[in-house]
Amino acid sequence: MLDQRIQGLYGITPNNNLNIALIERVITEYQVNILQYRHKTNDEQLKLNEAQQLLDLCLTHNTLFIVNDDINLCEKVGADGVHLGQNDAPINTVRKQLGEKAIIGVSCHNQLQLAFEAEAMGADYVAFGTLFNSITKPTASHCPLSVIKSAKEKLNLPIVGIGGITFDNQKLAFESGCDAVAMLNGLFS
Repeated sequence: MLDQRIQGLYGITPNNNLNIALIERVITEYQVNILQYRHKTNDEQLKLNEAQQLLDLCLTHNTLFIVNDDINLCEKVGADGVHLGQNDAPINTVRKQLGEKAIIGVSCHNQLQLAFEAEAMGADYVAFGTLFNSITKPTASHCPLSVIKSAKEKLNLPIVGIGGITFDNQKLAFESGCDAVAMLNGLFS
């Protein structure tokens, strides 16, 4: 059954120290349904503090809070879930650690087979991208919108489109079958 919470605008935080006021303004102004915390730093205390602030913000605005890659941080702060890349821990290991209620999303790049495997292992959503030219990941492989259309026909879980999505081109992603669209620069730049 499709998780109805994975829909609409999926914001991803910029990879730098947080501007909580900006993030709150973006959440309220654009009705962000899901917020992913993505900060590639080795400062564990900073990440814990930032994640706690974002969780509080998300609770206030009824926004799902997802942590990128860091299963332990997700567990520590009690986030709604975690987003996994292909090189992160396997879904079944993460499920054991975080429990049945945790949302687990998986990056599938442009490969339907990865999405089928993620669905079979119990992922709650899959992400495909990059759909358009991305400033954040300029060398990432391109995912044609036809892959989204095929995924929509064959998968029974929500699809998140990512990569270069803006308010100008998000309609194309939704029309192709995305349930949610992830934006970073489109929201925060």
